[in-house]
Amino acid sequence: MNLLIMGPPGAGKGSQAVIIKERYNIPHISTGAMFREAIKAKTKTGLLAKEYIDKGELVPDSVTIELVRERLQADDTKNGFLLDGFPRTIAQAQALDQILSEVGKKIDKVINLVVDEEILVIRISGRRVCKTCGETYHIVNKKPKVEEICDVCGGELIQRADDNVATVTNRIKVYYEKTRPLLNYYDDKGILINIDGSGEIEETFRYVEKIMEDANDLT
Repeated sequence: MNLLIMGPPGAGKGSQAVIIKERYNIPHISTGAMFREAIKAKTKTGLLAKEYIDKGELVPDSVTIELVRERLQADDTKNGFLLDGFPRTIAQAQALDQILSEVGKKIDKVINLVVDEEILVIRISGRRVCKTCGETYHIVNKKPKVEEICDVCGGELIQRADDNVATVTNRIKVYYEKTRPLLNYYDDKGILINIDGSGEIEETFRYVEKIMEDANDLT
């Protein structure tokens, strides 16, 4: 099954993506991972993207779309994939439809994680990251064994600059402003499914699992 996962910062997309990837043996494809893989492989589009990244500039839509085209033609996507972080605009969504149409594929379901803003702020502002290895913790939901010390490497735990309450609130506001048209786009196609993402990771995944089961029953 070809899936797209959406949701505001702190909704838990990453956690669900890990489970979906392992449970259904499909690749989790994020824009960040695509850039890294293409650059490492020294593909034509990857090298072009690197030029922008090295200069600290945003990678243009045209380059990102070509990168998506390359990635979705890889062998590991034959049995399905999970897209994360793309598309972000209607134009990108239309380009994705065209790319998939060219290879006889389509997005089957769009999973949208719905979480109240208050919960999102608590989740993100309480997040702590190891300065050394990048392992993540939470002051309520995932405490380290020793306060402010990473369980994995013993590094110092810090709060990212963009994880403070004021910045998080603005990030959430911007997300909703920019993605509402995209949600409407997929809703009009009849493939958008809203899932309550406010519970524990396993609880949210049960909703995802139900979607997959229902979809398989229809095939």
